[in-house]
Amino acid sequence: MVTTTPLEAELHALAGSVPDPELPVLTLAELGVLRGVEILAPGRVEVALTPTYTGCPAIEAMSADIEKVLHEHGIPDVTVRTVLAPAWTTDDISAEGRRKLAEFGIAPPRPTGPVALTLAIRCPHCGSTDTELLSRFSSTACKALRRCVSCGEPFDHFKEL
Repeated sequence: MVTTTPLEAELHALAGSVPDPELPVLTLAELGVLRGVEILAPGRVEVALTPTYTGCPAIEAMSADIEKVLHEHGIPDVTVRTVLAPAWTTDDISAEGRRKLAEFGIAPPRPTGPVALTLAIRCPHCGSTDTELLSRFSSTACKALRRCVSCGEPFDHFKEL
């Protein structure tokens, strides 16, 4: 069992509050990419961060934003370490993150695992499951572009990984 100090919990909350550079409606904690914060020595902190996929270009911006917020909180030595295992999956997105995606007009990913409970992609505008794929890629590699047949509105769908 890993013990977290009150300061580590505070720094974790600060790092977790950083908005995702590609989906600023979500924080890094809600996206599920922040894996941990550890105090190595007084004034020296290491943050573990997992990209949504290997080679994700946003990891550099995430790291810089975490370093900035922790520096502003008085931590002079911040190292952000990229952790690839266990790999990030869309199951790591919090319930609040999924709610925010839908509220923002992006269909959240469906649950993954042995049995997917929902096979259809629900329109974030009207709730219909009568949707069609327009493009496997949207504004980022993590999203697909879909259109609702019922209301006619296009929308992004955060793909399941």
